[in-house]
Amino acid sequence: MSQIAPDAPAPLDIASRLLHRDGMMLVIDKPAGLAVHKGPKGGETLADHLDALRFGLPAAPELAHRLDKDTSGCLVLGRHRKALAELGRAFADGSVGKTYVAVVRGVPAQEAGRIELKLAKRSPTRGWWMQVDPRGQEAITEWRLLAAGEGLAVLALSPLTGRTHQLRVHLDAIGHPILGDSIYGGASRLPGGPVLHLHSRRVVVPQKKGRAPVDVSAPLPAHMRATLERAGFEVAALEAAADAASFTRGEGSASRP
Repeated sequence: MSQIAPDAPAPLDIASRLLHRDGMMLVIDKPAGLAVHKGPKGGETLADHLDALRFGLPAAPELAHRLDKDTSGCLVLGRHRKALAELGRAFADGSVGKTYVAVVRGVPAQEAGRIELKLAKRSPTRGWWMQVDPRGQEAITEWRLLAAGEGLAVLALSPLTGRTHQLRVHLDAIGHPILGDSIYGGASRLPGGPVLHLHSRRVVVPQKKGRAPVDVSAPLPAHMRATLERAGFEVAALEAAADAASFTRGEGSASRP
């Protein structure tokens, strides 16, 4: 009989991370560090766990949009083909509300802002790595300052478009890279190494026939909570402030924020 080494991480129980379930969709709290698709380096991905989320249906759910490997939080899954088509249209036309929380280096001079910088791949061989490029695709991000101190700021973010790594590149471009971002300028000596401090806090998915939208929030992950608590911030108050932040609804394609 095989044994698990004492220091091996516990197997992921994806069902325990379920935030919402109905006949059309699931919303899960994706952990940071888990890719949603297989990459060239292989390794565990969310796809390895989707069968555990069938809940009696003949097929496993599929992604309605994407989150970057290092981003945690709300991820929407469609439970069947019709649901995926409807959700895909909602994400593509910008009618899904999305709020992220990021811990960034430095404190912005304003209380809120809008970043409009086009993005393109750095090179054909760098995978998902992106850069600001006036010849690239339109990319728009709105942000609001939630708290500041200790040389850090906590921002609520809304990507009005859905370009790859949009939030990460945009914040670095305005001089406030996300803490723990080893690609776009926010890496630092954090306990356990650099961990991206970007979290998909809330999604609001519109429904048909006059029904109330599906409104789901995911608690901030342990590594972000620890950073915020060390800096003297009250985590519950920041989560509530992020949920109360209002943003423009915009048009965009579903991709990796």
